[in-house]
Amino acid sequence: MRTLQFFAWMVGLVLGLGLGQNFALATDPPSGKSFHLRQTPIVEACKKARGAVVNIHSERKGGPVDALGQPTQINGMGTGIIVDKRGYIITNHHVIEDVTTLRIRLSDGITLPAKVVARDQETDLALLKIDFAKPLQTISLGTTKDLMVGETVIAMGNAYGYEHTVTVGVVSALNRDVALNRELTYRALIQTDASINPGNSGGPLLNALGEMVGVNVAIRAGAQGIGFAIPVETMIRVCSEMIGNKKRGYGLGISFREEAGRPKEDGPVQRKVIVDRLEPGSTAFKAGLKLGDQLVSVGDIPVESSIDWEKGFLDRLGGEKVGLVIRRDGVETRLNAQMETVGKPGLSDQIWARVGIKVQPVGPESVHKVNAQLHGGLSIRDLRPESPAALAGWQKGDILVGLHEWEMISHENLLFALNHQEKSGSETLKYFVVRDAQVLKGAIPFGSLIPASNP
Repeated sequence: MRTLQFFAWMVGLVLGLGLGQNFALATDPPSGKSFHLRQTPIVEACKKARGAVVNIHSERKGGPVDALGQPTQINGMGTGIIVDKRGYIITNHHVIEDVTTLRIRLSDGITLPAKVVARDQETDLALLKIDFAKPLQTISLGTTKDLMVGETVIAMGNAYGYEHTVTVGVVSALNRDVALNRELTYRALIQTDASINPGNSGGPLLNALGEMVGVNVAIRAGAQGIGFAIPVETMIRVCSEMIGNKKRGYGLGISFREEAGRPKEDGPVQRKVIVDRLEPGSTAFKAGLKLGDQLVSVGDIPVESSIDWEKGFLDRLGGEKVGLVIRRDGVETRLNAQMETVGKPGLSDQIWARVGIKVQPVGPESVHKVNAQLHGGLSIRDLRPESPAALAGWQKGDILVGLHEWEMISHENLLFALNHQEKSGSETLKYFVVRDAQVLKGAIPFGSLIPASNP
């Protein structure tokens, strides 16, 4: 009898039914008082941010040559942060420098190819883009304005290739200037003793509320417990500039003052974006914006940072009206901003028919980091498949800065160069374009193809 009872008890234990009690299997989520003790703010912060953190796998040439004398590929790793639901990702410039292939692995395991949209070597930040059918989770932005020395912070990233690794530490110091080498000095970094390892670069440094306060960037070689992160305010400024300049090719004639505060001590950061400067005759000026206006929304995107403002104008067409909501003297007002028309009528049509591109003039600020002597260029906004420009390897977002021996800063410049080329009888026309903070050169074919290459 005792044997039968013991056997029945064991069967009940395996089935979760023993002695009239329910036993939770290991795969069931924990519950009860002990679970709530374990579910700390750190656990909650990681759960909140995880979906907006991606792993970056890259390949670059530069290894030992193979049997054919060709350089082998070097595999690299890093981390990225989703800043826009359409697939825009911020990371470090050094993560994507000189890479030939980029792959992004989302938190759910899906792997997608990525391209570099823009980069800023000076701040060591870069903007990537992936194409995904569904809206993606974005990171929650915090602030360093109330960040405290000794405060708990969390580093999340692809440490040594171990995806979504989490480490915890404290803020060791603020506003550290760190010279990595003669060419690169980081300014006003956050110092932390949270373990930051190779592969963590480009990932978020979080506070205990799951808000990003920095972008992990560097470690001190030979030291333990000394890592650094770029403040989130720097990331916001640089990211908004990269989105605006790269996707439109021209500015909207507006500058902002950003304010961040925390009305409740343990509540989320609340942000305001205030108009600080307007250029007469610009898109923003014509829309009716005034100094001191608070930007509330652009289209259907609430504005909490300058990134949101730029995101609201992504992929808009020339002539399209974009609805704005602003707060002026405590009252919300609706305005409309009309996007500039890309190109000049007549000239634009001729360029499209003969070369297969639509261009928008851009100022020197878009190209001066590549070459301070350049006076601007022509940003390629559209490209016709199988056109001479497409066969030459030009891409949307490229900035055409030179054809033959002439600088390209207007539609008239481009047509002059094309007319001169036809009169010369040559089959190709040398060109220079800016792409990913580099100047590429090649030749646009009228009869044969010469691909782009680094000068």
